[in-house]
Amino acid sequence: MLTLTDTPRIYVACLAAYNNGFLHGAWIDADQDAEDIRKEVREMLKTFPAWKLSDICEEWAIHDYDNFGNIHLSEWEDFETVSALAQAIANHGPAFAAFYGTARYGDVASTVEAFEDAYQGIYDDKEDFVYSQLEDLGTLDAWEKAGMMTCYIDFAAIARDWFITDYFAEPTPKHQVYVFAYL
Repeated sequence: MLTLTDTPRIYVACLAAYNNGFLHGAWIDADQDAEDIRKEVREMLKTFPAWKLSDICEEWAIHDYDNFGNIHLSEWEDFETVSALAQAIANHGPAFAAFYGTARYGDVASTVEAFEDAYQGIYDDKEDFVYSQLEDLGTLDAWEKAGMMTCYIDFAAIARDWFITDYFAEPTPKHQVYVFAYL
């Protein structure tokens, strides 16, 4: 049965089975506590028919993962980190995954704090972000009152300057950008 979900999850495989030519593992939702992930791994290891192997199934590895954006997980990633990342993605969406893949501030909790300070939103492109910011600040209205027409304003040049010094952007799957302030 195929189940589509946005929940970050990991595929944990039994290494004894893998080393003996069998595929045995389980997809586990990663947005739960690390201890709950460990329990599911222990259950998965217990369910392999031991008669197929002379080994005991007690070692595992993360062989795949889904919905972590561009975050890379190693085969031996500790479950505390996996859980914290998955919960941050569940709480903040794929923008957090994009941020974490680019800018890390120590541990996951510190990166979540930095993300909350840095995240500006999702925009069609960098110029759209500039236009939105200038509009929110009332700058566009002031320029129009002064007789400047917005068609003469080079939003691409302003965006180029802003995204050199003050902001950075990461692409979204829908051809937009997540915008973050440099901290």
